[in-house]
Amino acid sequence: MPIIEEFREYLFQLGYGKKSRHILPHNVREFLEFIKDTHEYLNDELQWINSQHINMFYDWLQIRPNKRKEGGLSEIMISHYIYSLRIFFKYLEITEQINFNPISAMKFKRPKTRRREPLTQNEIKELFGATQTLKEKVILHLFYSLGLRRSEAESLNINDIHLNSGMMYVREGKGQKRRAIPLTPKVKKDIENYFNKERKIIKNLHDTEAFIISRTGYRMTGNNLNRIFKDILGRTKINKPETSLHHLRHSIATHLLENGLSVEYVRDFLGHTHLEATQVYVSVSKEQILNCDF
Repeated sequence: MPIIEEFREYLFQLGYGKKSRHILPHNVREFLEFIKDTHEYLNDELQWINSQHINMFYDWLQIRPNKRKEGGLSEIMISHYIYSLRIFFKYLEITEQINFNPISAMKFKRPKTRRREPLTQNEIKELFGATQTLKEKVILHLFYSLGLRRSEAESLNINDIHLNSGMMYVREGKGQKRRAIPLTPKVKKDIENYFNKERKIIKNLHDTEAFIISRTGYRMTGNNLNRIFKDILGRTKINKPETSLHHLRHSIATHLLENGLSVEYVRDFLGHTHLEATQVYVSVSKEQILNCDF
């Protein structure tokens, strides 16, 4: 569909990451195909789509089988579809392809999410003490000391890290947000050691831009990063098997607050737009974060 490619280009222009530029148009395409199958008279007349059509699609998502595993779609997955439609209709509204945004005033059930319990500062120290390679230590730094999301760490390139100025740049953050994160002396030293000692000796380097490289010379995927984290966790006495890389992000947010930083700083540091997103997130000034012993 031409409109889907135009929407994808719009997301690119706004700075959305590769994953979002794939998932959001995919979800919108499924919506448009559903509307076309159930309301043939609409055809490609987007301006005639109303809240009733969206509610019908929402009700269908409740019973739609999951294509990847048994059962239906989770509440979180359904909320992703609604988010995709909100962005899509906002795009149509901005580009004047519709006269009225049918989803703007609609309310939907919020998905139930389990609160991630952060690790304690002593547990974080135990994790770092259980690392066996420089790469393992740097992976912990990316998710804890620097608070990255999995997709952000996965797409991190060498030229995003400026050791001379002590800064790291996240260029494809969630919701097109970009941010700069200062490196503490400890983090800077470990990153430099990994790059000069472990990364440089990898043979058959296939991805020369990627920062974190697998033993076979390719950019590490989020699943591989999580597997390494689970290996590190397994060497500790921390009895929290559900702990994931994202728990490290929540942990640094909590610990920064415990060290006296404001919730506004935490929000900006971790690249959130609204305080309500987690109520524990940050953008620390360089001087403030350099005073933290992470």
